Amino acid sequence: MSEFTNKNIWVFIETDQGKAKSVGLELLNPGRMLAEKSGEKLVAVVLGKDNGEAISQVRQFGPDEIISVEGAEYETYSFDAYTYAMTVLVEKYSPSAILIGATNNGRDFGPRLSCRLKTGLTADCTSLDYDEESKNVAWTRPAFGGNLMAVIMCPNTRPQIGTVRPGVFKKLPVEGAGEASVIKEAITVPADNIRTKLIESIREAAAGVLNLEDAEIIVSGGRGMGGPENFKILEDLAEVLKGAVGASRAAVDAGWIGHAHQVGQTGKTVGPKLYIACGISGAIQHLAGMSGSDCIVAINKDPEAPIFKAADYGIVGNLFEVLPVLTEEIKKLKA
Repeated sequence: MSEFTNKNIWVFIETDQGKAKSVGLELLNPGRMLAEKSGEKLVAVVLGKDNGEAISQVRQFGPDEIISVEGAEYETYSFDAYTYAMTVLVEKYSPSAILIGATNNGRDFGPRLSCRLKTGLTADCTSLDYDEESKNVAWTRPAFGGNLMAVIMCPNTRPQIGTVRPGVFKKLPVEGAGEASVIKEAITVPADNIRTKLIESIREAAAGVLNLEDAEIIVSGGRGMGGPENFKILEDLAEVLKGAVGASRAAVDAGWIGHAHQVGQTGKTVGPKLYIACGISGAIQHLAGMSGSDCIVAINKDPEAPIFKAADYGIVGNLFEVLPVLTEEIKKLKA
């Protein structure tokens, strides 16, 4: 094994309109574990136009330090600007590992950064650990279509970089946190280095749709829904519960609902307080995306469905009879 002088676990904090996205705050949780096991510091890295609000959010989750880079070129995510700035930071501070959320931006940013730094990247991780013997981060990710989990290490280069699925880890505020020191770095990206520019951000497509990864309650439907028109009963229940509507891959592949609603190995990983699975058999790929839920309720007419093994509560019955009654009863309780 090569000897490295690199130190500290970095977590990249992705922002949106000046606020920290949930995934970065989630990653401070395993980041703390890695820092404690390696005897290093946990450092949050924030890039943005005005980082004040994001820094206040990040402080509550217990990093030892926060590195902040501010500038007009960081107002919205830019492949070129973010890679340039992070490369400058890495060359100055030499972190041991960098955790990045596997969002659309993170999946773009991570590979480019790893290439620029001539190091490895483990993509789409669902678990993290630290191997004390080799002093490497142990990155776990699905392989062969999710049929097995591969543990990957990066022993020959630093920093170690990985993208981690949103929703895999819980956001865990640290009691008494809020004192992390802030290191401000002024990094100006040469204009010629930025080859793309965001012209317009269109948010209307998602208007009224709660982000699955942020939802505390999710009502999901699978093949048992029978068709797109039947998702209306899921929407009714989700509305009463102030939750979001999810779906299994089978429902999405059938064209009954959009991919943005898909939960599972090839969709989103979620960890709500309540997950209601309706007409979902419980394939391992789907379970991988929602098994971190605090409470799982399964509704299925097949008593042998695998979903019941993962559920805290199960209802064996016809979902088209159960859901309307459940929705009405909840309405009565709320009234």
